[in-house]
Amino acid sequence: MRTLVTGGAGFIGSHLVDALLARGDSVTVVDDLSSGRKSNLEGALQAGAVLERLDIRDADALGSVVAAVEPEAIFHLAAQVDVRLSLSDPALDARLNIEGTVNVLEAARAANPARPARVVFSSTGGAIYGDTDVLPTPETVAPLPMAAYGQSKYCAERYLGLFDRLYGMSTIALRFGNVYGPRQDPHGEAGVVAIFCGRLRAGGRPKIFGDGRQTRDYIYVADLVQALLRAGDSDAGGVVNIGTEEETSVLAIVDRLAELHGPGAPEPEFAPARLGEIERSCLAAGRAGEVLGWRSQTAIAEGLRLTYEALAGT
Repeated sequence: MRTLVTGGAGFIGSHLVDALLARGDSVTVVDDLSSGRKSNLEGALQAGAVLERLDIRDADALGSVVAAVEPEAIFHLAAQVDVRLSLSDPALDARLNIEGTVNVLEAARAANPARPARVVFSSTGGAIYGDTDVLPTPETVAPLPMAAYGQSKYCAERYLGLFDRLYGMSTIALRFGNVYGPRQDPHGEAGVVAIFCGRLRAGGRPKIFGDGRQTRDYIYVADLVQALLRAGDSDAGGVVNIGTEEETSVLAIVDRLAELHGPGAPEPEFAPARLGEIERSCLAAGRAGEVLGWRSQTAIAEGLRLTYEALAGT
């Protein structure tokens, strides 16, 4: 299958590219390398993947690549994912996450109007649902985003539906839990597991914003990749949660990583809670089982061990 992955040099995208190549796909990666790393694709490029360096806001450049590749499936992972940045610069967030998604959809439609590529969109769970008392949260709960990031992802989802209604395009939005695993940037602003691992490895203290009792649904990257592959191969539409149906607190993450670190693990430091952060998040995954035949396989303890060990050499 001919596939195209936007954001393919990033944490999640590079794992997906490896999986697509492993099953025999022809893979083109679109990434501007602003946050993704070419080093994440070292093995993939040697195996035949092609990297096109461009910004998804450049509609003409993106359209030219998609027209040349004529992909059968597009996995759209390129995005602005920092909640804090989305609040300080919501217009930038919207240009990347909404305008960029519209450009991907239009490029797919224009490249082959009779049979456009299937588009699998990476959305977000907790950031879209906001604070809710319905936990685990199913897709039927009304979105109430608490940050521009969640709002832009929700708006982009609506454009998938629009292109489906207007042009009969095959699309699906996967609402991810909090993804973690090897290759996640320990020096970035998103990804608490990688950040904590990086601080512990460097002898620093993990910084907890708020009291640490806030919970998230942590999904291991290898499990998420399997959901993406199944979504690309299916004809299911709409929105689908991709999570574990388990809540894990930030304090529990710190405690488990301290165990992995061993004696001398520094105590965490606490800072004020940040605007736009929700208290609890946990995704119902029943629809993923029904329409994709998918469920998570990696327990949080095992996933944390794998992540911590992978970051040992970084």
